[in-house]
Amino acid sequence: MEFVIVGYGRVGTRTARILDSEGHDVTIVERDHEKVDRAREAGFEAFQGDGSDESLLVKAGIETADAIGGLTGDLNINFTACMVGREYGCRTVLRIDADYREEIYEKYAADVDEIIYPERLGAAGAKTALLGGDFNVLADLTEQLSVASVQVPEESPVIGKRVVEVELPGEAHIYAHGRSHEPMSIPLPQTVIEAGDSVAIMSDPDELEAVRASLRGEASA
Repeated sequence: MEFVIVGYGRVGTRTARILDSEGHDVTIVERDHEKVDRAREAGFEAFQGDGSDESLLVKAGIETADAIGGLTGDLNINFTACMVGREYGCRTVLRIDADYREEIYEKYAADVDEIIYPERLGAAGAKTALLGGDFNVLADLTEQLSVASVQVPEESPVIGKRVVEVELPGEAHIYAHGRSHEPMSIPLPQTVIEAGDSVAIMSDPDELEAVRASLRGEASA
C-alpha cells in the first residue's frame, strides 16, 4: 500500500518507520528542512514544503496513495492535507491534540475517516487507523512495544476517570476503549471509564503485568 505522511516529527517518524518495516511505500511531506534530511537519510522519499499545498501533495503521490496522515502539530495543515487527500480518494487520518473540546472534535470528525490523539494513541494506533484495521486484533508491535486488552473490574481505581486522565506505569498508554460487548475504538477525550469496559493498552513488554495490575486495582507482583 502507498501512504503519504504529512509531518516527520515524533508521531510521523515512528508511524512511517512502522509502515516501512511492514513493506508499505511511504512518502514524507515536511516543511522543516532538517527533518526532511532525516527522512531521506532513513530511506524515505521526502518533499520539503507546506503539507496543505495541493501541488506539493500531488508531487508526493497523493493521486495514487491509499491513505494520507496529517500528523503535524498544526491542526489547520493536517485538516487541509486530509481534505486534499479526500478529493483524490484517499483514506484520511487527522491528528489533533487530546485536550480539544468535543465541539472541535465533532467539527472535524465528519470530514475525515479517523481522528487520532497521539498523546494517548501513539504511532502504532496511527498506523492501524491508516490501514483501516480492527482494534480488536491485538498483537506484538515493533519497536519493543506490546499491546494487550484488559477488562476493567468494579474495584478498579480508574472507574469514573476520563481516558486521558488515567496514569499508568512507565510509558504505557490506553489507545482504544470499548463498552461491554462492544468493539473497541479510539476514545474521545471526554470518554469516562465504566466497570466492565475493555481497554487496549500499549506498553513496554516488561511493564505489561504492572499495567494490568494497575487497571484492575491489584498489587503487582
